[in-house]
Amino acid sequence: MSTRVVLDPRNRWLRDGRLLTPTGRLLRLSGAGRRALGDLASQPSLAARLVEAGAAHPAPDPRPAGDVAVVVPVKDRAAALDRCLAALGPADVLVVDDGSVDAAAVESVCARHGARLVRRPNGGPAAARNTALPLLDKDFVLFLDSDCVPPADLLARLRGHLDDPAVVAVAPRVVGGARSPLDLGPHPAPVRPGTAVAYVPTAALLVRRSALTPFDESLRYGEDVDLVWRLADGGWVVRYDPSVVVAHEEPARLLDRLVRRYHYGTSAAPLSRRHPGHLTHLVLPPWPTAVVGLLLQRRPVLAAATAALATARLDEQVHDRTTSARLVATSTAATALGVGRALQLAGPLAWWAARRRPVVAGLLVVPLLAEWRQRRPAEDPLSYTARGLLDQAAYGAGVVVGCLRARTARPLLPRRRAR
Repeated sequence: MSTRVVLDPRNRWLRDGRLLTPTGRLLRLSGAGRRALGDLASQPSLAARLVEAGAAHPAPDPRPAGDVAVVVPVKDRAAALDRCLAALGPADVLVVDDGSVDAAAVESVCARHGARLVRRPNGGPAAARNTALPLLDKDFVLFLDSDCVPPADLLARLRGHLDDPAVVAVAPRVVGGARSPLDLGPHPAPVRPGTAVAYVPTAALLVRRSALTPFDESLRYGEDVDLVWRLADGGWVVRYDPSVVVAHEEPARLLDRLVRRYHYGTSAAPLSRRHPGHLTHLVLPPWPTAVVGLLLQRRPVLAAATAALATARLDEQVHDRTTSARLVATSTAATALGVGRALQLAGPLAWWAARRRPVVAGLLVVPLLAEWRQRRPAEDPLSYTARGLLDQAAYGAGVVVGCLRARTARPLLPRRRAR
């Protein structure tokens, strides 16, 4: 691995000298290996091992991006398109007008910024992107939504990742609004189903054209997740680099935002049918679930005994009692928060239950308060929690409707562990 890599600050050294990575991998490094951590550039095999284990992440330098074409699908939203193209600056840009009502306004924006334009009848974002692919002659393509405002160095910052021939795609962090569903957090990661970063959106995604297959045009939502999972299943590496940040415009009106969340939810069932085992809304690992269940039944002594037994069993592998206890506590808290988030998807049914049982109210509210504390938005915690409950209810309604349409309950079923 020739590119520069940086260690993940969440790594934890155990007492016996092994390294516990954020992905839960245990690595044993020799003395020479530990000394080499300060100069990974001179140890490419060690760097590659650490990256594969999630203990380190590539941090390539910016490089020229003349071999990148940009595809921007749009349907009306000429003002947003104008902001997007202005922020891109000089680049090879192809705008696909996907059946705009005011096609002249879109054409005027493209002419002003020197972007190529192709028109097609409305078919959705997947069809719009597929229309562009045969018209490109560059080795790489950046998919960028018209309601995004990229940084000026977006192409150069992302392009360096694709010098690694194993990497097929890289995505920046997409932020916008207090609870953007496209914001995947501040930590870099490989993108794999069942992990902390299970997918990345094509709101902003740089892809190697030689590995690119067409988008599934039958998916009006979730077509980007489907593409990323097909690439990952094909053995390719997809990376998430949150050091590069793209601004995304969320709907201003509450109703429009909830409708968008609902549509996102409808994609869960078709994605689950295409990718069995990749998607679940609730993971219930046995030991943490037992502890949470006992706490909910107000049996703290049994819960503490179960946690102690889980710690002892885990310590047979970790050999560090303090770390083992911390991992059990973290996993238990994560399971409780996951139960709460899954309950939020029930919307009004869960709200009604919360009126009668305080424990249900706690499960609904605590995950959102924890999220507020982590993100520190300008919004007060009460408003943020109310917004979150509405967002989750709208998404959950979409999940249920999608399951009924697809005649599957897979997205609604819990799993013992992520894939």
